[in-house]
Amino acid sequence: MTTFIGIRGTAIQAVSSDPANPELGQIWYNSSSGTTKGYRTVNAWSSGGNLNTAREQLAGAGTQTAALAFGGLTTVVVANTESYNGTSWTAVTTMNTARRALGGVGASNTSALGFGGFTTVRVGNTESWNGTSWTAVNALNTARVDIAGAGINTAALGFGGNSPPGVAVANTETWNGTSWTAVNVLNTARQALGGAGTNTAALGFGGILSGAAQSSTETWNGTSWTAGNAMNTARYALGGAGTQTAGLAFGGSSPAVSTATELYNGTSWTSNPTSLATARSSLAGAGTQTLGLAFGGATPTVSSATEAWNSVKVQTITVS
Repeated sequence: MTTFIGIRGTAIQAVSSDPANPELGQIWYNSSSGTTKGYRTVNAWSSGGNLNTAREQLAGAGTQTAALAFGGLTTVVVANTESYNGTSWTAVTTMNTARRALGGVGASNTSALGFGGFTTVRVGNTESWNGTSWTAVNALNTARVDIAGAGINTAALGFGGNSPPGVAVANTETWNGTSWTAVNVLNTARQALGGAGTNTAALGFGGILSGAAQSSTETWNGTSWTAGNAMNTARYALGGAGTQTAGLAFGGSSPAVSTATELYNGTSWTSNPTSLATARSSLAGAGTQTLGLAFGGATPTVSSATEAWNSVKVQTITVS
């Protein structure tokens, strides 16, 4: 008979409290609680509170428990802004310029930046959110729609998109809290791509070029973009969250509306067996690779759905 010590290399220990830094696959008996426990990564999406205004092509910022949703498209372009507390969304002061398919970044629901997008034309308008109201600030150098972003309110990166006369671009701009500066372009021009990270360590992934969904990934080091390993599922109009070395991609179109979720470790993407409950594209994201948030989008009808992504490390098995 195979024993655990033979396949794992260590005995199941009896301990009075859970180990502080268990190894992946480790099992132990907690004598205080009378339970056997194991350490494994369990990733899952769960339902959150619905947006007050269902919409697609919106932007997002913040964390899983302090997120901001702004702009987008219902049947018309909107300026609506909503703040999330981890449970429910609250309508707050609207943007100065209603638009869809804009870029958005920010550390929380009290500090965010919205830029670019489409009103009746492509715009470069940029607005800064202070937790109470939006203030118009200096515009992008290149007006565009379907732009991706990374960073925070005072240090952001905008990249890709679609610029007049209606072509995908590789343009990249960096924001210093006052103005945008054009910097080195993406290796692959595209629009409706996902973004994550900071303005000196960003991740760009997916998108669409000449009608074809893209799977390419690029990393930004503060000076230039470097091509990385491709996503498993080529798609555009997807959501993103996390960092350059711990990214999260979800939803989108390929061209069918997708539930796919992938995780990036700084080198390669891994498809996660747990997918979004609601397939949708043109959605927004916030948070991290372990505590993410997906909201809004199109199924293809506009959606108000919110889903929270959680990575739980300890799985408990009760002993009879």
